[in-house]
Amino acid sequence: MNASTENQPSSSLDGLKWGIIFLLLIGAVVGNYTFGDQSVLIRAIAVVAAIVIAGLIAMRTEKGRAAVSFAKESRTEVRKVVWPTRQEAVQTTGIVLLVTALMSILLWGLDSFLFWVVGFITGLKV
Repeated sequence: MNASTENQPSSSLDGLKWGIIFLLLIGAVVGNYTFGDQSVLIRAIAVVAAIVIAGLIAMRTEKGRAAVSFAKESRTEVRKVVWPTRQEAVQTTGIVLLVTALMSILLWGLDSFLFWVVGFITGLKV
């Protein structure tokens, strides 16, 4: 991080904005239960609208701007990734499944052996 982004003071209205966001989200939940006898479509539209409005307000805060910037940078980095081919993905999946099966058999055998040893030592047969 550079110095210009680390030392920026947060806006004095950020606290108020977060309060409004939480009130909107709480209102969406309470309203959904309060108006339970109304159409599900109307309630769903109202809840989605409240979430979208809360998200738009959140994007106007310092943390919201930082999150949007991070998302943009992440999208740029994902474009740089060299994804495996279908054949590589299938082969890797097969190897993982084979090793998982072998390890499960090995651990089952070890568990059975240790169970037998403890039973032999203590004289308890289960």
